[in-house]
Amino acid sequence: MVKKRHDVDVLEKCPTGIKGLDEITKGGLPKGRPTLICGNAGCGKTLFSMEFLMRGAMDYGEPGVFMTFEETPEDLAKNFISLGFDLPDIVLHS
Repeated sequence: MVKKRHDVDVLEKCPTGIKGLDEITKGGLPKGRPTLICGNAGCGKTLFSMEFLMRGAMDYGEPGVFMTFEETPEDLAKNFISLGFDLPDIVLHS
């Protein structure tokens, strides 16, 4: 649903479930549109992306796909346990 504001269509948002981000972005990321996450190595792109996917799956029942060409599943699991996500457990029970 697109809401009108002052005769202009307001972009529908997809909540991220990430604390503070939905407030800053006034509802989340644009729904139905790609969002490019870019930055230097180590700035948090992978952690941001995984938290978005995990919160979407756990909080909103949304499907998601995570692809990486640089990190092993074991490395990802170590990174995501720091966010409180037990990646192997979640993947096995999905």
